[in-house]
Amino acid sequence: MLVQTSQGQSGSAHVVVLGNEKGGSGKSTTALHIAVALLKAGQRVATVDLDCRQQSFTRYINNRSAWARRTGLDLELPVHCCIKLGNTERTFDFIIIDTPGSDSYLMRLAHSMADTLVTPINDSFLDFDVLGTVDPATYAVIGESHYAEMVRDTRRKRRQLDGASTDWIVVRNRLSMIGSRNKQLVADGLNELSFRLGFRSIDGFAERVVYREFFPRGLTALDDLDEATLGTRPSLGHVTAREEVTSLLRQLKLPLDERGRRRAANRAEWFTQVDKPLELHDILGA
Repeated sequence: MLVQTSQGQSGSAHVVVLGNEKGGSGKSTTALHIAVALLKAGQRVATVDLDCRQQSFTRYINNRSAWARRTGLDLELPVHCCIKLGNTERTFDFIIIDTPGSDSYLMRLAHSMADTLVTPINDSFLDFDVLGTVDPATYAVIGESHYAEMVRDTRRKRRQLDGASTDWIVVRNRLSMIGSRNKQLVADGLNELSFRLGFRSIDGFAERVVYREFFPRGLTALDDLDEATLGTRPSLGHVTAREEVTSLLRQLKLPLDERGRRRAANRAEWFTQVDKPLELHDILGA
């Protein structure tokens, strides 16, 4: 599901920031899927919601916790806080920060801390306008927009401060499942803009009802989606959603800690053995 890459600075958490100055682009949904994927990989994950007004990320996690208590399901949960940034950098392997869809001091601060910056956008020129402007006749990129300029400034300051670079990834969400002229034009525009601004453009979540249904129960496409979890039988849409989420996570190339992988493997082994009776050699040893 997740591809191991080189580990960052020893003892320091890898900061993943979900940022876009436009609301409704899928930041909170993407953030929780990344967090759950990392937890399933045995990583120690903290999550931070900087949107003190909307708090969609916080409610998503609270819904997940409430549904786990109600059903008795073992759903992975991160250590979460809203707004407050404490001394978490050396306690966790990853910190996932969901930012508000508006410019603020805290939003800019989070961007300046990002090791990985994920910017989800809906697959339309309305959302594209946050990154760049296009010629209305040719759809060629003719300039960069306010959010792109802010990100470029924070990345430059980060390099000057500690020599670190931010891996910026633009994720195309709400993708149509059929080809269209608009879809191709947006793809071409992002490809052209990526060379100017230095980001990677990848496909994210398609336009699916299942993602909207996940929120009230705090579920993700990575959970065990059976009748007990969903309250109904899973459909082909759930299977396809898991495949596209897995593909997205693989392309993020987040640096996993090997100790976390072993924790995840041991946890999975424990769950496969928990209902089996103990044998004599299990008690007395070899």
